[in-house]
Amino acid sequence: MDLRKLKTLIDLVAESAIEELEVTEGESKVRIVKSSPNAQNQLVMMPQQQAYAPVAAPLAAAPAAAPAAPAAPAVPEGHIVKSPMVGTFYRASAPGAPAFVEVGKEVKEGDTLCLIEAMKLLNEIDSDKGGVIKQILVENGQPVEFGQPLFLIG
Repeated sequence: MDLRKLKTLIDLVAESAIEELEVTEGESKVRIVKSSPNAQNQLVMMPQQQAYAPVAAPLAAAPAAAPAAPAAPAVPEGHIVKSPMVGTFYRASAPGAPAFVEVGKEVKEGDTLCLIEAMKLLNEIDSDKGGVIKQILVENGQPVEFGQPLFLIG
């Protein structure tokens, strides 16, 4: 099943009252489940026996006497490369292999930046703009969401 068809199915489930959708096409089978409002309390098991659970924000000891003006969030300068899919982020082609890119490395449009494993397939993520890698925003082996920022290119 191609990525565009999968994205269309995800959008269909997200925009409708459907809670779950399962599609079988040839030997491919896809099951999309809409997350519940209490999803932040669920434990997610990763294939490498790693478990990720949300971390609760620490409670404030006492309320501030006078709330300070909220600081404006720092807007990163440069081009942000976002994840085109949900999966697991890998900086190299294999464990022990050198990373595709490092901070400070110059990249051209079309250069491979990382791999994202989705449904047991490794997908190369290429740079859509040339420049210098200013920041890598995801740790190796970390799960990523659709649209999540991965790299900052300046």
